[in-house]
Amino acid sequence: MSSHRAAAPSPDEVLTAALDIGGTKIAGALVTADGVLVHRVRRATPARDSADVLLGTVHEVVSALAAHPSWERVRALGIGSAGPVDLTRGTVSPVNIPAWRDFPLAASVAAHPALADRRVVLAGDAVAMTAAEHRHGAARGYGDALCLVVSTGVGAGLVLDGRVHHGLTGNAGHLGHISVDFDGEPCPCGARGCLEGIASGTAITRHAQSLGWRPSPASGTPDASAVAAAARAGEPAALAAFDRAARALAAGIAATAALVEIDIAVVGGGVAQSGAVLFGPLDHHLRRYATMPFLRRLRAVPAELGSDAGLVGAAVLADAGAPVGAGALVDDGR
Repeated sequence: MSSHRAAAPSPDEVLTAALDIGGTKIAGALVTADGVLVHRVRRATPARDSADVLLGTVHEVVSALAAHPSWERVRALGIGSAGPVDLTRGTVSPVNIPAWRDFPLAASVAAHPALADRRVVLAGDAVAMTAAEHRHGAARGYGDALCLVVSTGVGAGLVLDGRVHHGLTGNAGHLGHISVDFDGEPCPCGARGCLEGIASGTAITRHAQSLGWRPSPASGTPDASAVAAAARAGEPAALAAFDRAARALAAGIAATAALVEIDIAVVGGGVAQSGAVLFGPLDHHLRRYATMPFLRRLRAVPAELGSDAGLVGAAVLADAGAPVGAGALVDDGR
């Protein structure tokens, strides 16, 4: 089921509000139990401004949602935020939002007057995407799955025994910062050879340029989509860059599958929009790394929910309440 649609809710339908907070945009929506967005709001993220200005933009999105006639049927609000997150404290420290370090996002959003009698649930954005794909998308019907967001970074989340697995702090499945190259380049996180540093859209572009690729005048800004277009046209450096990224992704997916026995890996994000130039070599390399008998059913498939996955997943998690053992639920006994 795609969430890329909007519809008027029935008069008695319970809705869930959702926020998707990243380095470029703060999106909000009212979401039905079927994952349909009935109203949406979007603002640019003032990522270089102060913590208060950032929170003001979040509150502006909440206010715009609360002004919708269907708001009275909203029972909870879910937040999918760039991370790392800390669900035990309800805080976030997004790498691409410098002013928020250990910022108490869950409590700060819950303080909005429109949320006075509604619970607020926080999760990492990749975990929210995982919840969406498991409930409504490519991972539905699977008890154990890995869902990845491959974009300017690489995020991921796990479904184990039929449930989204948050981990102690909400960062379980953070595949972008496992090392797939022990002698690789230093990563800003402090490690070396991280998956994100090889397979992200930024890394693909950088590696293609190091091999001599240059964007055509028609393609404009050099980015992963321009590299993908060159790869589809058979440009060797572009093909090599995507092959390298796919090999790193395959190594990370296969290692995760060997550890927890997943059957499917769902890959979303901007880089996944490249289609066959990513999924072709990814399937090839996955067969090379996932060699144990219990891994032979493992597949990597495209995500189904696109850019709405974060909002849909935040709503799914808010419906479910706080993760067990985590402090992501804010209701103050109200």
